[in-house]
Amino acid sequence: MRQSRKLDHLKYSLALADGPGDSGFADISLIHNCLPDLAWNQIDISSSIAGIPLRHPLIINAITGGADDVAAINKSIAKFAHLTNTAMAVGSQYAALEYTDVKHSYKVVRENNPYGTIFANLGAYATPEEAQLAVEMIDAQGIQIHLNVAQEIVMKEGDRDFSGYLSNISRIVDKVKVPVIVKEVGCGIAREQAMLLASTGIRAIDVGGTGGTNFIAIEAARSQATINPDILSWGIPTVISAVETKSVLPAHMDMMVSGGVRSALDVVKSLALGGIATGMATPIIRMLCEKDIDYAVNWFQNFLYEIQSYMLFLGASSIRTLAETPIVITGHSKDWLTARGIDIMNYATYKKHG
Repeated sequence: MRQSRKLDHLKYSLALADGPGDSGFADISLIHNCLPDLAWNQIDISSSIAGIPLRHPLIINAITGGADDVAAINKSIAKFAHLTNTAMAVGSQYAALEYTDVKHSYKVVRENNPYGTIFANLGAYATPEEAQLAVEMIDAQGIQIHLNVAQEIVMKEGDRDFSGYLSNISRIVDKVKVPVIVKEVGCGIAREQAMLLASTGIRAIDVGGTGGTNFIAIEAARSQATINPDILSWGIPTVISAVETKSVLPAHMDMMVSGGVRSALDVVKSLALGGIATGMATPIIRMLCEKDIDYAVNWFQNFLYEIQSYMLFLGASSIRTLAETPIVITGHSKDWLTARGIDIMNYATYKKHG
């Protein structure tokens, strides 16, 4: 059952459009700096997350693994990651803990990207021992612990008990020998839960807001179920989740932004909001499946060039200084954040919030 689910996830992630929930990036305006006082070769797009160095701020987020037929796409992703110096995460490894014969669909990633940065992945229900096994399976530098309550509820065979997650995450942090990152898979993280997660000892939060690949819609398509449009749109827009999370995150913790990140401008907006890295999966996988790896690598090099261009336009010489550039928040995002008592005027000036 779990293996079939992984195949379906890949199939429908490529077939379905983003949304219908909106990411909120249209509510963010960056302010041009006509005197950047920078040379092109002074711009540094390297970053880090949870103490793990990154050659650039893009991470290929988790989407698949755990079935024979997806081993080939994992191999392609790993080759792409190697050629572009991109960190990547595998999909949930629980299938390999249940069925050892599918371990190769994960191990192929390390085989084809022997020196790259790879993140393991399990749900918050996993035992600390399972988390350590997942790390060892692919010699991972870190592990993502995902939260996907809405997806599980829509999934007929999904979990129905989400109690004890917070204390279990703390136990995972104590057990594993690598940094732990907690991520949502498309419904976002609010500041109240971000504060709770920060108390567990994790090193970073990936907000995983609405606006990108919609796993609620994927599960509905898998079961051919008719889902209420309100449920399909459920969640916190990515931009709002990023601001909410950043407003309470301790200085020693990093924030990653994912959920509808589709352009270089989306990446730069995410970093200007205080993110240290951004996650993207479906656009890269679609290119690998529908084009070829050479095409995908060329597209990605242009993508990074655009990120550097926007940094020059803003006068930002590094990823961290992007968080000091002024931005204007308008529209639904402004209304939401104001109603939540979060001061957005701070973002419109040369601020220090990272």
